Amino acid sequence: METRKHLAAEKKRCNSHNCAQAVVCTYCDLVGLPEQTALDIAGAYGTGMGNMEGTCGAIVGAGMIIGLATKDRNLSRARMKELMTKFQERNGAIQCRKLKGIDTGKVLRDCPDCVADASEFLEEFLKVE
Repeated sequence: METRKHLAAEKKRCNSHNCAQAVVCTYCDLVGLPEQTALDIAGAYGTGMGNMEGTCGAIVGAGMIIGLATKDRNLSRARMKELMTKFQERNGAIQCRKLKGIDTGKVLRDCPDCVADASEFLEEFLKVE
């Protein structure tokens, strides 16, 4: 599969999608999910879970695709844990609030780059499906 991470990042960069939607909509065809449904289910995860208090929406979106691709709860959990670990190692956080530097004033990673990273790690899993 040719990488789609740049397509996902551009969806966020141009503000047509929130972070979760950018990931879910970029890969929805691979799991048989209609794009409008993908937009709808990921719509509540912009600015991180809990309105900038929680997990980065790009990670949440990747998790949605992992679940649909694997159809196996234990495998989905294991892959999600691995994705979150890689994301944490690369970016220093998995929470939107920390990534955006809300409390510190120091941005760890911009949203389009978070989308690209989550997509990159997701693609590693999708290649083995």
